[in-house]
Amino acid sequence: MDNRTLIEKSREGKKSWSLPSCDVPEKKISELIPEEYLRKEVKGMPELSEPEIVRHFVNLSTKNHHVDKDFYPLGSCTMKYNPKINDAIASMEQLSELHPLQSEESVQGALQIYYETKEFLCEVTGMDDFTMQPVAGSHGELTGVMVMRAYHKHKGNTKTKILIPDSAHGTNPASVVIGGYTPVTVKSTSEGLVDINDLKEKLDSDVAGFMLTNPNTLGIFEENIIEISRLIHDIDGLMYMDGANMNALLGIVKTAAMGFDITHINLHKTFATPHGGGGPGSGPIGVVGKLCAYLPRPQVIKTETGYFLDYDMPDSLGKIHSFFGNFGVIVRAWAYFKTLGEEGLKKVSKHAIINANYLRARLEDTFELPFKRRSMHEVVFSGDRQKKNGLRTLDIAKRLLDFDMHAPTVYFPLIVSEALMMEATETESKSTLDRFADALLQIAEEVETNPDLLKNAPQTTPVSRLDERKANRSIDINWMDN
Repeated sequence: MDNRTLIEKSREGKKSWSLPSCDVPEKKISELIPEEYLRKEVKGMPELSEPEIVRHFVNLSTKNHHVDKDFYPLGSCTMKYNPKINDAIASMEQLSELHPLQSEESVQGALQIYYETKEFLCEVTGMDDFTMQPVAGSHGELTGVMVMRAYHKHKGNTKTKILIPDSAHGTNPASVVIGGYTPVTVKSTSEGLVDINDLKEKLDSDVAGFMLTNPNTLGIFEENIIEISRLIHDIDGLMYMDGANMNALLGIVKTAAMGFDITHINLHKTFATPHGGGGPGSGPIGVVGKLCAYLPRPQVIKTETGYFLDYDMPDSLGKIHSFFGNFGVIVRAWAYFKTLGEEGLKKVSKHAIINANYLRARLEDTFELPFKRRSMHEVVFSGDRQKKNGLRTLDIAKRLLDFDMHAPTVYFPLIVSEALMMEATETESKSTLDRFADALLQIAEEVETNPDLLKNAPQTTPVSRLDERKANRSIDINWMDN
């Protein structure tokens, strides 16, 4: 394989484009575009033929691991396969070529998709309304905290703290701080659930709410959720649900029924939009009735004459995105809803739960299982047994790459020593799960019989093991010589 960069492959005179002659007079161009913005010449751009460009990027793509290539069992990230019909619909020019500044009358179909997706999410969660503006889960978290702050401000409350479990996603405390509150950690029990006694000790009039993931990041359902919600509501606090693990609940339980007042949904996880590398994402948040007035504006509303953007929201916290959300991701989620329907979504969660527990059953005799309660959609093991032989979870993850599968999430949640966090999702077959489990069992055997193999893994990837500290501290992403 030719591993040179495009610049290195470039040869003067080659091109991969053919443009018609410019029919705009030069004088007209200078009137339309100020002189300082007109480029006189293009420097430093590679010159190649179309086949060379296509082959270059196809070869690069095969070096990356993605869910279309093989199993991607990241725990708490729901890297499920994305049905290609979703991509096909989102790529239709009637949708992909729209401009966000078009008149409402000319984008009725797009507004209908926004509205129907919002209605689908309300039905799934039991929430009364949703905003589609947030463009990531963390963005949804921040928006939820801002809604929480707007609610308390409207009531004249001067609360300063938000409670977070010690197993929380790292973005939770960050969102709390950016939203102007102080995060307070609530301990977990030896069973992996919220410690109710510790929660009660930290409840006071300064608590604005509790940010909780359910099922939690250990893959365990918080069975005391009704009591937790009551305790928070008794001090006029709000319950916020991080929806990262919603893939376990579809059609089974609604977040509103558990006492949550606010929830975000990761359309790019639960509803099958491919993600990674920073995007694309969408993190709409839903709220119960008493919070609807504080949602970002505008909201898509339906009238007898069509769909419109409603800006008449005097108590709204304002806009949190330049337009109305990541439309392409929303279209894919809408197509996913339309394809599966209510019963299909319920099967999604049931199969996700079955797959997670199948992996658990295959591996629990070999890898330590710190929390014994039945898993929901994901399972968290520990590599402590293997660490006794001088190897870490990181070594196991690196070795797994040699089997052409992505590694699971490692070292999270933080309350699990040498954590190995796996989420199979519903889209993987039993044969794929068996291949993954067989690989991990083989690696566990190699820990004892050939530890150097793990210490030097991976061996078959385009890039061998890196010095990760140096990569983080001395990153260089410039192709040019320094």
